Amino acid sequence: MTDDAVISVLIVDDHPVVRDGLRGMFEPVPGFTVLGEASNGVEAVERAAALDPDVILMDLRMPGGSGVDAIRELTGRGARARVLVLTTYDTDSDTLPAIEAGATGYLLKDAPRDELFTAVRAAAQGRTVLSPAVASRLVSAVRAPASGPLSAREREVLALVAKGTSNREIARELFISEATVKTHLTHLYAKLGAKDRAAAVAVAYDRGILG
Repeated sequence: MTDDAVISVLIVDDHPVVRDGLRGMFEPVPGFTVLGEASNGVEAVERAAALDPDVILMDLRMPGGSGVDAIRELTGRGARARVLVLTTYDTDSDTLPAIEAGATGYLLKDAPRDELFTAVRAAAQGRTVLSPAVASRLVSAVRAPASGPLSAREREVLALVAKGTSNREIARELFISEATVKTHLTHLYAKLGAKDRAAAVAVAYDRGILG
């Protein structure tokens, strides 16, 4: 997307006052157009399919369909829209599932207006946007003492996994045994909180370990 393109937005929140406020913020600003609104996650998926927005501003905790479920559904469908979470909550139970489900960014509702505009522009271009509080929380999760940061060798293995390289090929390329590759993968899964190769790669991209 070019810098001067108009960014289309879908607003998802269960509070009408919040939706009205966001619409009122974006509509007068050149470069943005609000295509529509939704009041829960299920409606968000339907509206996204019908309207094909560039960016979806997604609340998380909504009766009738949560934001995380909606993000997961949109990701599963291969939706073009980037999802920017806009919520009151920055707890681990909200942040990590939303990012892992496929959200492009995560902002708190107390973010300044200009920060929100900048975040939507960045999200439209596929760049990850995290509020400072959320970013520090994610960094803490990655560097948690219980799991520790990834070693240089683990990062090498992870980068090859991200390219679709098999265990046998990884072993050959790094001059190690397949058993050692499997050991590194076991450690990677534990440190990233992932259950398989695909999840490990997804988490690594979300956390900025893989660029």
